[in-house]
Amino acid sequence: MKAIIVFYDSLNRRYLPNYEPDCETIAPNFLRLGEHAVTFDQSYVGSMPCMPARRELHTGRHNFLHREWGPLEPFDDSMPEILKKNGVYTHLISDHLHYWEDGGCTYHNRYSSWEIVRGQEGDHWKGCVGDVDIPPVVFTPTKQDGTGVASGWKYDWVNREYIKDEKQFPSSQVFDLGCEFIEKNHKEDNWLLQIETFDPHEPFFSPDKYQDLYPEEYEGKHFDWPRGKVTQSEEEIEHCKHQYRSLVSMCDHHLGRVLDLMDRYDLWKDTMLIVGTDHGFLLSEHGYWGKNQMPYYNEIANTPMFIWDPKHPVKDVHRNSLVQLIDWAPTILDYFNLPIPQDMQGHILSDVITEDKPVREAAIYGVFSGHVNVTDGHYTYMRAALPKRANDIYNYTLMPVYMTRRVPVSQLQEATLQEPFPFTKLCKTLKIPANDKYRVAHFGNLLFDNVNDPGQLQPLHNEEVENQMIQKMIKLMKENDCPSEQYHRLDLEKHLR
Repeated sequence: MKAIIVFYDSLNRRYLPNYEPDCETIAPNFLRLGEHAVTFDQSYVGSMPCMPARRELHTGRHNFLHREWGPLEPFDDSMPEILKKNGVYTHLISDHLHYWEDGGCTYHNRYSSWEIVRGQEGDHWKGCVGDVDIPPVVFTPTKQDGTGVASGWKYDWVNREYIKDEKQFPSSQVFDLGCEFIEKNHKEDNWLLQIETFDPHEPFFSPDKYQDLYPEEYEGKHFDWPRGKVTQSEEEIEHCKHQYRSLVSMCDHHLGRVLDLMDRYDLWKDTMLIVGTDHGFLLSEHGYWGKNQMPYYNEIANTPMFIWDPKHPVKDVHRNSLVQLIDWAPTILDYFNLPIPQDMQGHILSDVITEDKPVREAAIYGVFSGHVNVTDGHYTYMRAALPKRANDIYNYTLMPVYMTRRVPVSQLQEATLQEPFPFTKLCKTLKIPANDKYRVAHFGNLLFDNVNDPGQLQPLHNEEVENQMIQKMIKLMKENDCPSEQYHRLDLEKHLR
């Protein structure tokens, strides 16, 4: 048996015609994929954003209650590594720059082999000591926490000097390599290929041929890297949306190349195909761009996901059961007839695929230090920290690095040893004081009726429903071995039973 993962970053399902037929995005290959696979309508994120999500892809369990962005831990189970150790060849191809930063340093080595493509966003790739030419822009992006200029701003413009033709775009190179792997190995057995592109993550940079698919009369300043609060004019907002659609159309084109090879070599008979993303992206909805600096509305949290499983050959149908990224690892391991490690908390999705049989009552998700969220498919509840307790939080880790730097010595001097959690395999961890990173506590608690208010535009005030969702949240927090201070900072102690 064989398996292919196609993994995008920041893919908003509301810009895919599979989910929103009137979305205006030209994406015939996503529609073609839907005809060959199961489309999941209630797929949700788990731990946000990029590397926390990839830790879930490996480990099949949430991590945002214990730790922020960081590497795989020494005690983590890794799905690709388990496959590798059991005779299944695993290969990663990615232009996701965060893999070669401090905070992503242990992921790619879990595979049998891996290839990287440089140049996405602010990848510190080409050297440029002096200034770089940057055109007049509508907006200079801030860091993800809303402060200062994004660290990759200059580097992105340096990189663009080396990316002119479509074949030079990192995502084009990623799919070139992915297709090369399939061409070379389609007759072989027992392999997993992970084709992973940073697109359509911001900046929404694509060749003219894709932008020409969306004609407009915009004559304003350059604008393809939005973030934070929406302050732009309607014309600028629509232009940026066009840029995003253009990039999604480019993603669609490359997806079609994989589907072509599935057809050419009849890989549908023996190759699982999973297509999805780590999270979505706000494109001016709720008055915001992006993620992290606001609550995780469904434009971010409710993600596109497609699976073709030749062992359960169901296609061209939608499923409504709640699924999450933590389900990918156990589903893939089961597909290769391997046992599921006891610390994985995701579910095998074969019954969802065949008969839409639910695997969970509710799903929990969030970002370290932000809201803790829970949905049962009908309602979504977002629980904020009390502002005065927002900084009452710790990182539990044996890999003390942040996204792009080592944990400062001053913080390590304050660290203590934490007794093992059930999933740390009897290992004690460092307990390092942390801070409220995204400062979203001021939004307060929010309850939405997703059925009657799918845009999550009208917060619901219903004490009975809120209490029901709180209990579902607490149950899942307990199952995830949540640190005790999380209950305190979220003011949940009075609800514990």
